[in-house]
Amino acid sequence: MPFLELFDETLDINSTENYELSIQAGPDGLSFCLFDSIRNKFIMIRSFGAEENKYFNADKISELLRNDDFLTRRYKKVKYIMPSSKFTLVPAPLYDPGKKVEYFTFNHNLEEDNIVLADKIKDPDAFLLFSVSKSISEVMNSFYPGVYPHHHLKILLDHTSLTRKSVIGNYIHVHVERDFFNLIVFSNNILKFCNSFAYRNISDILYYVLNTFKNLDIKQEETINFSGLTEKYDDLSSSFSLYIRNIKFAKPSGNFTFSYVFNDTELHRFINLFNVAN
Repeated sequence: MPFLELFDETLDINSTENYELSIQAGPDGLSFCLFDSIRNKFIMIRSFGAEENKYFNADKISELLRNDDFLTRRYKKVKYIMPSSKFTLVPAPLYDPGKKVEYFTFNHNLEEDNIVLADKIKDPDAFLLFSVSKSISEVMNSFYPGVYPHHHLKILLDHTSLTRKSVIGNYIHVHVERDFFNLIVFSNNILKFCNSFAYRNISDILYYVLNTFKNLDIKQEETINFSGLTEKYDDLSSSFSLYIRNIKFAKPSGNFTFSYVFNDTELHRFINLFNVAN
């Protein structure tokens, strides 16, 4: 399976109670990073990705958790993310927790073995309802009891609340996962658009983004902030550069540093892992 591992030489498996664990798990893969809270520094990342056209089920997630030498240790703090392409936003003043499934199924079908979870967002003031695999959720809860999962979009929206404050006009963010991407548009710090699109190829992403630009009357001179599964000079960013003048890759935001072993890593690829630790 696709695998990535980076670690600082100061990493000590017997000192994990001084570390904070951030973990992301879902059908596409499992990734985690370790944050040294004493030195305020990220010191490790490890990622397991499912093979192309294959997915991780609950048994595979459980196997990875059981067999990894770090994931079975005790930590000062644990946070985890469960990505999902299906979500809906409900304004906080209108939200009734007893109706979360009803709210969700107004926009989406609830698939078999899926459950609906809720995540509170500060800006905008809303509840984010999303579906995840019930069996994977149960595995994660068994390993990390009492740790509530965050939807990846909550972490992205929290990130944009820090980065868009100095932007006059539109702030546009595209986050790419393996089978879907999110498009977020703020105008003068007001959320104007937030959606998830399934895609098969780069042309699909271009079509959805440029069509949304047209519908929202956004000029192609605007800046797009990318994160997730893309990088400088790859096919996706190169294709966008033919239509969009300004392309940036989002940087993790927060009061922390990175070990030198991350110097050659595209940090925006794991931006949610790093930002959830904040």
